[in-house]
Amino acid sequence: MLRSCLILLAVLTASSATAEGRRLSHCIAIADAAPGIAYLHRASFGTPLGENTVRLTFVDHATFLLETPGGLVAATDYTGYLGPMQVTPDVVTMNNAHETHFTAFPDPAISHVLEGWARGGGAADHHLDLGEMLVRNVPTDIRGHDSGAVHPNGNSIFVFEVAGLCIGHLGHLHHIPDEAQFAALGRLDVVMAPVDGRLTLDLPSMIAVLTRLKSSVVIPMHWFGPRTLDRFLAGMADEFAVTRPGTSSLEVSLRTLPARPTVAVLEPLSD
Repeated sequence: MLRSCLILLAVLTASSATAEGRRLSHCIAIADAAPGIAYLHRASFGTPLGENTVRLTFVDHATFLLETPGGLVAATDYTGYLGPMQVTPDVVTMNNAHETHFTAFPDPAISHVLEGWARGGGAADHHLDLGEMLVRNVPTDIRGHDSGAVHPNGNSIFVFEVAGLCIGHLGHLHHIPDEAQFAALGRLDVVMAPVDGRLTLDLPSMIAVLTRLKSSVVIPMHWFGPRTLDRFLAGMADEFAVTRPGTSSLEVSLRTLPARPTVAVLEPLSD
């Protein structure tokens, strides 16, 4: 309850963020805005990007590479492994669920390493303004894998605000966000969601979260084989279109988001 109040207070006072040296989140400020849209683009990592276009590449498991038109690269749930990609990200986000979501030894050449938990307790608080891209987090609780005990603020949902888009990575989400957390997320045009249905949030609850978010594009991650993925796709089919572009990368912009909410299945680079 206390954490929810604190998150809600942060949202209500967001208008004062610039006075405190923080750029205002446009995802929160215009959470009810609806882009007007048409289609998705297939893409390849590293090729030039058009103006106001972002490329997302599924490395594996819960790791994605996000590229901006200006050349910034971010990696989610960074483990030190980026498949065949010979790239040093400008910023990496990590989750403390277990070794497949973080590394204790990130490449020292990485300028910004954002951990989804706070060392010494409390909640992580990130608001990294790189000019072209703003990276922020919304803390959530997490379950222990052995005892099942709840660890407060052990996960973070990271939000990347770039090219007018709001792109969210749910991390190792273990519970439905409360109202304050949904408010802190704001609008998410694209969301990367764990869909295993067992190690993270159960499948009906995850589908409820994604239905509530109403993101234009949902990219499934953290799935273990076709059966796991197919169960998720079947559960989403009533309200979301499903597309399988047959590639590991996808380019998105406000102009090319699909008119109907769509699940876009990307193939892991390691496959």
